[in-house]
Amino acid sequence: MSSAAPHDPFYSSPFGPFYRRHTPYMVQPEYRIYEMNKRLQTRTEDSDNLWWDAFATEFFEDDATLTLSFCLEDGPKRYTIGRTLIPRYFSTVFEGGVTDLYYILKHSKESYHNSSITVDCDQCTMVTQHGKPMFTKVCTEGRLILEFTFDDLMRIKTWHFTIRQYRELVPRSILAMHAQDPQVLEQLSKNITRMGLTNFTLNYLRLCVILEPMQELMSRHKTYNLSPRDCLKTCLFQKWQRMVAPPAEPTRQPATKRRKRKNSTSSTSNSSAGNNANSTNSKKKAAAAAANLSLSSQVPELGALQRCSLNPGRDGALCHSTTVNPTGQFKEKH
Repeated sequence: MSSAAPHDPFYSSPFGPFYRRHTPYMVQPEYRIYEMNKRLQTRTEDSDNLWWDAFATEFFEDDATLTLSFCLEDGPKRYTIGRTLIPRYFSTVFEGGVTDLYYILKHSKESYHNSSITVDCDQCTMVTQHGKPMFTKVCTEGRLILEFTFDDLMRIKTWHFTIRQYRELVPRSILAMHAQDPQVLEQLSKNITRMGLTNFTLNYLRLCVILEPMQELMSRHKTYNLSPRDCLKTCLFQKWQRMVAPPAEPTRQPATKRRKRKNSTSSTSNSSAGNNANSTNSKKKAAAAAANLSLSSQVPELGALQRCSLNPGRDGALCHSTTVNPTGQFKEKH
């Protein structure tokens, strides 16, 4: 074979159309979505919280956020959850009757930055296969924007999926099987999802609206093993300190040196003494105000705090709550 053979347009190499080595997946973000789809296929009915935590650790950064935007009958919705709530979100998809989940990206655009890679796919389809209440394939279409970290792990930092429309597909064989049963046909004509999401997932997203602002309290309770009331007092006191803290003074340019008169020494000492007295009085007032801090008066909206369970009921509703009022009393509701 001559050396000019590779330049022949009809020449076919046994190693593929190009001689260059395949680009590693670190510069191919879509391959990470393919790997995520493969990992979701390995899920079993026995997959517990540890499996989902490992799944989120493999594909999401420690400070990752997941955002879903869609429009329901009562108006547009937007839910954003943090890293600690992402594993539970994916598990609720399967707990709502889904047996298979994968994402299809078409004509995506990539942009490279110093420390991240952004993937913008305007034709993304989330495909879910439902086994109950009936065999249905749901295709949820929308725009998916992903931000990956530009490193060896290449994990997702931000996930934003905007849902535009969805389709529920029922096999013709099932329709032909129940062609003579009007009740079954009426049931088959009803949607089993809302904008491609099950009621179980929607209820969990509503629950995350309460859980997400409480992440600071939960983290403090887990780190320092404090009671709910002590965690609330500590967080509110730090918030109050940030509110009353004076703004940082801008740096002043050094003044030009001037010749001072001899009698200016006494006036300078008097002014410095007055400033020290004023600063001492202000510190005493701040300490007295901190001692007399009232939780309900400083932050009225946090007078009653709902502490919610991380595991909702089978129907997605809140199964247990504990009310912590400013007097330190607990009221449990079931």
